[in-house]
Amino acid sequence: MSERIQVYEDKMNKTMKNLDSELQTVRAGRANPHVLDRIMVDYYGTPTAIQQVANVQVPEARMITIAPWEAKMVKPILKAIMTSDLGINPTDDGRVIRLVFPELTEDRRKQLVKDVKKKGEAAKVAVRNIRRDGNEMLKKLKKAEEVSEDEIADEEDLLQKMTDKFIKKIDGAIEDKTKELMTI
Repeated sequence: MSERIQVYEDKMNKTMKNLDSELQTVRAGRANPHVLDRIMVDYYGTPTAIQQVANVQVPEARMITIAPWEAKMVKPILKAIMTSDLGINPTDDGRVIRLVFPELTEDRRKQLVKDVKKKGEAAKVAVRNIRRDGNEMLKKLKKAEEVSEDEIADEEDLLQKMTDKFIKKIDGAIEDKTKELMTI
């Protein structure tokens, strides 16, 4: 694979990693500490991930406990969770914050599946845009006559196969997450 095409594969890999991290934040009935990944807490004026200022554990299937390393961090963490889009009200005893995840209703599961499919569709669009950028780059090379037509055709074919591979990976990730969400 030429260096010209490698750049586009790297971009597609980044898109896939981004989708994977987004899918981890979608909760499926079980408590998953990754739902806290995007929540930032004000730590001495610096937005910081909760995992960097507290010990996050999953003691039960539907509960997350957050034990801040500094007692004065309880209130900022509570505030960050309440203002996030998590949709769960935390409880605390002054030292430990508890997040209890309710059992998902059928309607909520279906809504989450829709959201997951939207994220998957957005990732597919991103991959296709990367392919389009690659094809445009190849057309410019062809016009400038820097590369033979056979080489261009081979690289376009390679780009299409790469795109198909990533679309298949995205479909697989969406299917897996959908199964996870719909399993009671």
